[in-house]
Amino acid sequence: MQYPHLHSTIRHISALMIVLALGFFASCDDGDDYYLGSTNAPNSGSTSGDISGASHRLELPLPLAGNDLLEHRTKVGGRDIVNYTIEYDRAAYHSRWVAFRFDAQTRAKAVSRKDYSIRPQYPHDPLLPQSVGLENDARFNGYDHGHLVASADRLFSREGNDQTFYITNMSPMNGNFNQKYWVTLEQFVQDKGRDASFADTLYVAKGGTIADNMISGRVSSGRIVVPKYYYMALLKVKNGVYSALGLWVEHKDYGTSYAPRSILRSHAVSIDQLETLTGINFFHNLPDRVENVVESEAFLSAWGIS
Repeated sequence: MQYPHLHSTIRHISALMIVLALGFFASCDDGDDYYLGSTNAPNSGSTSGDISGASHRLELPLPLAGNDLLEHRTKVGGRDIVNYTIEYDRAAYHSRWVAFRFDAQTRAKAVSRKDYSIRPQYPHDPLLPQSVGLENDARFNGYDHGHLVASADRLFSREGNDQTFYITNMSPMNGNFNQKYWVTLEQFVQDKGRDASFADTLYVAKGGTIADNMISGRVSSGRIVVPKYYYMALLKVKNGVYSALGLWVEHKDYGTSYAPRSILRSHAVSIDQLETLTGINFFHNLPDRVENVVESEAFLSAWGIS
């Protein structure tokens, strides 16, 4: 899918607009776990039904009323933090999106992946009632249990990594897509998120499409949808300057021969374009005049892939 990009002169003007627009806002977000009127008290777990007052963390897309908002928390250095958040759709048996951030607390690499021998490998999400969602190690009928929040995204603590194996965080993925192509995009995000010289905080929302016209079927006894597309919405801040990037990827076998830089360019879209494709409102907690600027174009040069 090809999208035209603005000329470099306009990009420079837009970048200047971001700096000016965000001067007042940078002091409001230092990567901490702040709340501005959340219906989720710390450790409250899941809210369902009326979730319009969800926490105002920048990485969270706008959730739909009626879905479950699952906020997984852990501790780092004795401090209670949000590990990641899922909007879970019970009818699809799949998340609508997952969201998390790389910051000073969560970018560290202190542990390894959960051991493959541990059972259940993919446990039922403890924030959902036992009668809701998929059971432990639910079968995906030949598809991989593809992480949405990748195991390698959350290596700052043992509990933080283990939480990425909940079955609510799994998506049925073609094996080659999951292990070769999608992981290349994930590694790009992880490298950027762990580079403090690139971003003070990197905000990430991603997932697979679950609308009826954007799935290729269902597995696990006809319950869980198989997305036709996967996406990532990225927002970085460095010294008060914000930039955003979207990635939109068809779910198929791409083989094993490709250049990472090339696939990043081929799947890059603006956040505005990604919102049109997914129907999801990303980074809605930014002030409108800031959101309108950073979401209007994919600033490839700001992400090192131009």
